[in-house]
Amino acid sequence: MAVQLNELFFICLTITQGGCMFPNNHWGEWNDSQLQPTIQRLMKGYNRYLRPNFNEGPVEIGMSLDIASIDAISEINMDYTATIFLRQRWRDSRLVFPGNESVSVDGRLVSLLWIPDTFIPDSKRSFLHDVTVENRLIRIFSNGTVLYALRITATIACNMDLTKYPMDKQVCTLQLESWGYNIQDVVFYWTRGNDSVKGLDTLRLAQYSVESYYTSVSEAVYETGHYPKLVLHFSLRRNVLFFILETYVPSILLVVLSWVSFWISQSSVPARTCIGVTTVLTMTTLMMGARTSLPNANCFIKAIDVYLGICFTFIFGALLEYACAHFYTTQLQTIEDLHREFLREFAESNGNGLVPVVSSNQPNQSVEVGSTAEEPTEEPVDSDIRNHAASTEKVRSQGCGLSSVKDASRRAAAVFIVKNPHNIDRHARTVFPTAFLFVNLLYWLYYLFL
Repeated sequence: MAVQLNELFFICLTITQGGCMFPNNHWGEWNDSQLQPTIQRLMKGYNRYLRPNFNEGPVEIGMSLDIASIDAISEINMDYTATIFLRQRWRDSRLVFPGNESVSVDGRLVSLLWIPDTFIPDSKRSFLHDVTVENRLIRIFSNGTVLYALRITATIACNMDLTKYPMDKQVCTLQLESWGYNIQDVVFYWTRGNDSVKGLDTLRLAQYSVESYYTSVSEAVYETGHYPKLVLHFSLRRNVLFFILETYVPSILLVVLSWVSFWISQSSVPARTCIGVTTVLTMTTLMMGARTSLPNANCFIKAIDVYLGICFTFIFGALLEYACAHFYTTQLQTIEDLHREFLREFAESNGNGLVPVVSSNQPNQSVEVGSTAEEPTEEPVDSDIRNHAASTEKVRSQGCGLSSVKDASRRAAAVFIVKNPHNIDRHARTVFPTAFLFVNLLYWLYYLFL
């Protein structure tokens, strides 16, 4: 106790020598002619370096906020910029004066009074408005209550979860703490609970709408002690309509455009190739443009990235579909050319009385033709099933391992042979739209309702 009294005596002595007790009716930059008589009486013996209720208990400081505007919300920097009116109330028994009136003084007189050291811990940048003068308000009531209000703009950090972007909902906070006074010195509280915050209900934002908000009281724990903290929580729901018109609808139209090639003849190689390559390049440009306003972080696989990836897969699949159809068409054309060449040779050999035996090089086709001098005979082309059955019978009868290997390879190759390549386009006209609708159903159900 003696040590505390000595420290208090030393502080008072130092402040008195520094002119902070305002001796001789002089208060720093102010003198008697500049202050009202009521303020002159209040300032006599007032020490602005000592908080109210010094050595008697903590000072209760009530807070209220008016959110004037939220100017910008940045997903890249994960912060928002807001202009707020911060009002603080506390009772200082040293400022009690008779009557029931209140005294409003110039904001520059704040240098004469003790004020809380409130700060915003998550603030990146902030400033006090000073046009045309510093936006401060000081009002002293007769019971010693001091109202201190100021208008500030701050850029405050907000941790965002962008996995459901642009169907996401972000929860941001605005925290108020005491810088130097711990919970034994000051106590923070909201003056009217959730009603202490005004302006969020009528706030209009470009991409967001305020869903809900609430206030809470807690403590900030640091190495130096426990400090009072007030927190405003507010939820922001992103308006998805802009992104539907800007990204989703163009992506869907590009996918539908890639399906147009299914109705174009396979012989029109330049037309179908041009549609496929153009849609792929346009989709790539759209994907790059959608990422310009987002953070380049690998930890976020966003909903819009998933959808653009789905659309790109369908567009690229349409291009691959034409490549397969064109390949099998060319293969069928080669078989037909070989067949025509065989018929031509057969006609020539028939006139000479020869008996040619022609085997097709294709794994699933075998043509045998026999001819005599009296009556030519043509055996039809056997089907795949009958060829495979005959080959199997032959292998079993001869017990030849080499023939069995050839038959197995012939069977495996027959799987990749398409008898009618035009059926590929015919089936793609149904498979691609059905699969795209099904994937869209799963996508929107997951990101909107889960």
